Amino acid sequence: MSSNEQFSEILHEWVKVFMRRTGQEYKRFMDDSGLSFSQVNTLMRLHFTGQADISDIGAQMGVTNAAASQLVERLVRMGLIVRTEDLIDRRIKRLTLTPAGHALAEELVDTRRKWMEKFTNSLTSQQRESISQALQVMTDAAQKMEDNTPQRLFTKSEFTTDERG
Repeated sequence: MSSNEQFSEILHEWVKVFMRRTGQEYKRFMDDSGLSFSQVNTLMRLHFTGQADISDIGAQMGVTNAAASQLVERLVRMGLIVRTEDLIDRRIKRLTLTPAGHALAEELVDTRRKWMEKFTNSLTSQQRESISQALQVMTDAAQKMEDNTPQRLFTKSEFTTDERG
């Protein structure tokens, strides 16, 4: 096996473990919160970006603005998102999380953070140093490969066939 093939295989195995763990976290979070995959995706987008508008949400999820608007409306009614008028263009409604929305999103972030701490503590300091250096190289290389298309956190099919909306 070539070094490229070996690297790809090892990387693939790591991604499988990490994605399986992430999928389990998302599924448990969806079940506990009663939110659909799309709703969680929107919640996390706003948590990490601070604000968005309907077209941002639609582009991120690959749905129409009408579908994104329906999704956002459910989150507004749940008290997780608030809509405000854009200061420059009143036709645009800016979406931000409410304190309850931030708290819910932080629960998911905290779950991942705890798992990462447990994982980190299972490694020796030498292993952590080696992995940190390799991850920095990988992160830099991946960032150089990204283009300017809208960033999607995940697509629904990557995790579940749940159809709650």
